[in-house]
Amino acid sequence: MIRKAHIKEAHAIRDLINEYAQQGLLLPLSLSEIYERTRDFFVYGEETNDGAFTILGVCALRLTWEDLAEIRSLAVTEDQRKRGIGTRLVQACLKEAADLEVKKVFCLTYKREFFSSLGFAEIDKSLLPHKIWSDCLKCSKFPDCEEIAMMYEIPGR
Repeated sequence: MIRKAHIKEAHAIRDLINEYAQQGLLLPLSLSEIYERTRDFFVYGEETNDGAFTILGVCALRLTWEDLAEIRSLAVTEDQRKRGIGTRLVQACLKEAADLEVKKVFCLTYKREFFSSLGFAEIDKSLLPHKIWSDCLKCSKFPDCEEIAMMYEIPGR
């Protein structure tokens, strides 16, 4: 099941994202950053027999400008990868972007093939200067990052 994140899930979201951050695949997020951005997140999970919700994947859509948003912090638990969870999370974000009448959605990724399969096309990072000078400056890999910038154009916008 995919739905918007709840504030009480901030610890689980942070823990999953920071597992990937330790591998150098995502930027780490603090608990306060997760609280500030909870509305950005979609979660994928399953209800347990006792009614608890176990988060198996997360992805955020962050609005960056009038007609531009970013897919960020896509993470799926290791044991649940290759089951379409990441695809469904990105699709939920793209639907929300369309509902908000955003024209373009970008991402910075090491997974070119994954995002290409969802309709994203590679672009030059120089087209995203606001991104490079905000979040990227915080990264230990800056300026020698090998992430690929990709863009998705919302159909009909």
